[in-house]
Amino acid sequence: MARMHTRRRGSSNSDKPAADEPPEWSDVDEDAIEERVVELAEQGHSPSEIGLKLRDEGVQGTPVPDVSLATGKKISEILEENDADPDLPEDLRNLMEQAVRLREHMDENPNDHQNKRALQNTQSKIRRLADYYRGDELDEDFTYSYDNAVELLE
Repeated sequence: MARMHTRRRGSSNSDKPAADEPPEWSDVDEDAIEERVVELAEQGHSPSEIGLKLRDEGVQGTPVPDVSLATGKKISEILEENDADPDLPEDLRNLMEQAVRLREHMDENPNDHQNKRALQNTQSKIRRLADYYRGDELDEDFTYSYDNAVELLE
């Protein structure tokens, strides 16, 4: 798939190996995995960070290579069931953080035209994503602004 704001093509990634069940060496109980997911979310980790921590550290010393294979649910579904889901979707939050960093850089370096363009592209992506999430995971009257983003990220 092509990139959104450049003329280059996208980079192809390798596919995950097809597997229907978790490997036998990772025999962690589903309830223990769900408890660990909720615990990591309460510590302030995003769903992708939770997946990395479970892959690297595991539950009770046993790594969990794929949460959805082990539990039958995605990390976001587990968080939603336990009322531990974040207030903003992760992709929108990451874009807002990037836009805030770019805006602060632009305040210090007003002649940096390349980053000015990057800020415009990032804000465009945020508005597009906000339209997608509006009503379900965002309020109906949500509109993106720099001040609003700083307030939400605190």
